[in-house]
Amino acid sequence: MQLIYFEEEGRNLRTAIPIYTPPFANASPLIMLPFKRVNFLRRGFGVLEQYKRGERKMSGGDMEAKLKAEINGGGGGGGVEDVYGEDRASEDQPITPWTVSVASGYTLLRDPRHNKGLAFTDKERDAHYLTGLLPPALFSQDLQEKRLMNILREYKVPLQRYIAMMDLQERNEKLFYKLLIDNVEELLPVVYTPTVGEACQKYGSIFRRPQGLYISLQEKGKILEVLKNWPEKSIQVIVVTDGERILGLGDLGCQGMGIPVGKLSLYTALGGVRPSACLPITIDVGTNNKKLLEDEFYIGLKQNRATGQEYYELLEEFMSAVKQNYGEKVLIQFEDFANHNAFELLAKYRTTHLVFNDDIQGTASVVLSGLVSALKLIGGTLADHTFLFLGAGEAGTGIAELIALEISKKTNAPLEETRKKIWLVDSKGLIVSSRKESLQHFKKPWAHDHEPIKELLAAVKAIKPTVLIGTSGVGQTFTKEVVEAMASMNEKPLILALSNPTSQSECTAEEAYTWSEGRAIFASGSPFDPVEYNGKVFVPGQANNAYIFPGFGLGLIMSGTIRVHDDMLLAASEALAAQVTEENYAKGLIYPPFTNIRKISAHIAAKVAAKSYELGLASRLPRPEDLVKYAESCMYTPIYGKYR
Repeated sequence: MQLIYFEEEGRNLRTAIPIYTPPFANASPLIMLPFKRVNFLRRGFGVLEQYKRGERKMSGGDMEAKLKAEINGGGGGGGVEDVYGEDRASEDQPITPWTVSVASGYTLLRDPRHNKGLAFTDKERDAHYLTGLLPPALFSQDLQEKRLMNILREYKVPLQRYIAMMDLQERNEKLFYKLLIDNVEELLPVVYTPTVGEACQKYGSIFRRPQGLYISLQEKGKILEVLKNWPEKSIQVIVVTDGERILGLGDLGCQGMGIPVGKLSLYTALGGVRPSACLPITIDVGTNNKKLLEDEFYIGLKQNRATGQEYYELLEEFMSAVKQNYGEKVLIQFEDFANHNAFELLAKYRTTHLVFNDDIQGTASVVLSGLVSALKLIGGTLADHTFLFLGAGEAGTGIAELIALEISKKTNAPLEETRKKIWLVDSKGLIVSSRKESLQHFKKPWAHDHEPIKELLAAVKAIKPTVLIGTSGVGQTFTKEVVEAMASMNEKPLILALSNPTSQSECTAEEAYTWSEGRAIFASGSPFDPVEYNGKVFVPGQANNAYIFPGFGLGLIMSGTIRVHDDMLLAASEALAAQVTEENYAKGLIYPPFTNIRKISAHIAAKVAAKSYELGLASRLPRPEDLVKYAESCMYTPIYGKYR
């Protein structure tokens, strides 16, 4: 430790600041700090001016502690430590807008984490050299929100709203999240499905500035160095894609970055995970999309996809580097990998890393929750029903396995027996035992004894399911004949058209209600407007993964969980189902409204954390007495703080 003296030219100001000097001969204390280069600019280190005025009172020990926190990256280590004071942003106490130094002036207005725009007070503008850089008007955060919502509603094209929201996120982070939280039902389709699908398709044209890390084959052998280029050190959640199967749109290569960016926005808005703790990553191994390869504006590697050993070596290096750089408790969420890689990666790393595949496990958990809550409308237990899936990929087989596991837990029947209540149809028809030799490994458990059937309608008539679930990624496959057949066999057929985006949905809400004569219980993956049929208004539910993964991730983080167990997925499903009210059921809903999503996420987080403690997988001890209150206390709040 030594005292470094800073002088401001022409101001007769000389201030001593205690700072760590690295243990290297002749090293400069200003640029050789471990992990972070601290660049003390004359105007940027605004605290000096406050010392001169006598407004700033801080002992050398306080300054030393603050600098230690910066140097050591906040000491996060995968926990819930609040490095930037974000969790306390709503408290009525002043905070200092730290980046790697105190941000002031033009730099502060360009820092999305600390920028408040016209909400800076006169005192703040004076203290941080903002006078003259902003118009004189003072807008509260609520008034800023009202103004921006008026602007967003003027846009008629959804992609324009998406671009406007991304611009806001890059300009004023807290205002972005306040908008999203307060208007979640209106803006969720903008920042995520269905609009994010179009955004990914056009990502090369709308790309402005990097919002995450791009790791390509060119970085093989130095991925750890690339991870260290990311400015934040205390990362708690990584969402990663290789862009091969973006929603129902196929291989979008490097342009799939819109998915991790969108998912992590929801982790913060819906689950309360701090923005600074989130890292979006795209692994670029090329693309087999010929249109993109010929597009001069494509932002990724212009080569066909790497496969086999080359692909898995890159992923192995990535997974090892992540653990080395961020520790054992960083959550890695796989997103939109193709089937042939998704199952293998999940199976390989679930025993060595804290990993979660949202397409397999998140979708399964949210759909199981809908099924559990729907029992109040259709009657019986899960074991009393027969399930037929159209689609046998990640989502279909993941949902089927979790349903079978839940039935097994409730009835004590062997898993092999409970699977027999569930039938799957793929592109070649009903999955039956005579096809077993030619099936991919993840489909084999669903090959039951039955004669081969090629068409979905014939399968519905033969199997007589009470629940029809679509995960095919192919639109308009639940035809009028299929829905009418379901309605003829069931008083209240449960129909889940889950494929995204809206254009790929197996049927629309209006079709499901009309063709079933208003008797269907319907939910979809993308949102549909309410439908009026025979004088009654039906409100379609949305089986959106956003119900589950934000709260699920928060539960893992706040408990310091080191591995994901299937029982945690069941706990999340039951927690979500418990949030559906009688008022929701009266409208035909099997999911609660998104307006209460942060409360819902807190309850999901509490149940997931409780299960983690029960299984001995939680490392944050002792266990908090009230896990719901603890979850709420860990949530990021995007309210402007007062600056010194």
